[in-house]
Amino acid sequence: MTAVEVGSSATSSGVQSATKSNFLATVAAYLMTNDHRRLGRMLISISAIFALATAVEGALLAAERISTSSALLGSDIIVQLFSAFRFDLIYAVTAPLMLGLAVAVVPMQIGARSLAFARAALLGFYLWFFGVVLVGTAYLNNGGPGGGDAEMVDLYFGGLGLVVAGLLLISASVATTVLTSRRAGMTLIEAPIFSWSALVTSISMLVTLPVAVGALIFVAVDHSYERSTFGASDGVNAWLGWAFGAPQVFLVAIPTLGVLAQIVATMTKGKQPLRGGLLIGVGLMSTAMLASVTQTSHTVTFSGGLGEIAKSLVPYLLFNDLSILGVLIVLGLCLLAMKNERAKLDAAFVPAFLGVGMVLTGMIGSAVQKITNLNLANTVFEEGVLVYVTYGVLLSSIGAVSYFGPRIWGRQMPSTPVIGLGLLGFLATVLASLPFFIAGFADQPAATVTDFKYSGPAWLWNSLVTVGHLLMTLVVLLFIGLAMKSFRKGELNTATSADLFESVKG
Repeated sequence: MTAVEVGSSATSSGVQSATKSNFLATVAAYLMTNDHRRLGRMLISISAIFALATAVEGALLAAERISTSSALLGSDIIVQLFSAFRFDLIYAVTAPLMLGLAVAVVPMQIGARSLAFARAALLGFYLWFFGVVLVGTAYLNNGGPGGGDAEMVDLYFGGLGLVVAGLLLISASVATTVLTSRRAGMTLIEAPIFSWSALVTSISMLVTLPVAVGALIFVAVDHSYERSTFGASDGVNAWLGWAFGAPQVFLVAIPTLGVLAQIVATMTKGKQPLRGGLLIGVGLMSTAMLASVTQTSHTVTFSGGLGEIAKSLVPYLLFNDLSILGVLIVLGLCLLAMKNERAKLDAAFVPAFLGVGMVLTGMIGSAVQKITNLNLANTVFEEGVLVYVTYGVLLSSIGAVSYFGPRIWGRQMPSTPVIGLGLLGFLATVLASLPFFIAGFADQPAATVTDFKYSGPAWLWNSLVTVGHLLMTLVVLLFIGLAMKSFRKGELNTATSADLFESVKG
């Protein structure tokens, strides 16, 4: 009996040791990987976790504005929370999420053996991740824009620099892969539409983010010395504000067009008319980079003579409305293809289509905000624009993970929950954004929770926004749970290699 017990104990101990060893080996394989799918999974997964925290931030800020006579949070942290919310939406969630999808999918689409500069992309992941951690630490210790702790402000500058450097490395890797690693016989113009959108996004990031680095260096040096030329920590918003809002955020949303067009191509069995029009639409959306690199808000004023109006209208249309035209072209061509080919609905289409719709709504809102006669500058209207676009990207990501997931993880996701989460995410986005469009016209100021009052139910608009952010938190949480369950125990992906190529070639 004793011998059996000892043997059983030894066997149990051996199993536990083997399990622990396998777990550590898996962790080590991910931490040192040059496999594009593993790196893409890490970017997607961590971005999703950051999305939960960001949605909670949005809910706290909206709840704080329900009543201007009571405070849920301290005045110091409120200032930092507004800045952190904008940073997180773009640089902790949507940018790495879209780049993560590109890293995982693009090499498979274009027939590349691996990701170009895979080790550099892995370094970019670490720089981005630890940069986000440092920026978060600085915010929590009064070190963001306008922060009062000098050391924490320096930490914020350093963390932001790491984040930008990481995203630049990942973008360079994706762009180089598309440009140099396509399978034999595939020209650049024949690249799948998602890969094309990933290329355009990566190049846009490579063009605009170095401009942000230059401004960051000026502000950081000024903070370390005289603190008089660039406004020190207070100058971050003045010199880098363009990097934390529209139109910079439009560049992050470019892959949503590729995701939608790719899904439609599968629904119509690869028959997608006017492919050149799709490429032009994606390219037009990237014109938002022109406004970013000029670091200027191009507005229009409908007053005075025709000459004065035209003088501001031409750059306004060039820098703000060309990108909207690009989205409309892609949407129109996708809907036309579905009508002509009698497409069979794919569950991933629902969140992808609704996501692009939300992005388009935010872009139109941004163009409206830049009509100076409406007096929407420095109101919550701008926050509504940012949330519309970034939550639209989140919605599109749900569709993208559902569609590309079987290629990345090897298992499929059930259709009904994906459609349900897409519809619920659409409702969350509208609730978190549309009330601020209304409140913006009522002159509710941006980045403040006190000292505003206007005729109308201010408490109602801010309450609806709070509900919207909380609902998006639930959507992201449910989707993470669904993805974890599906990609561990879901139905195996049985598509053949030919089927996979047919479904992604667009």
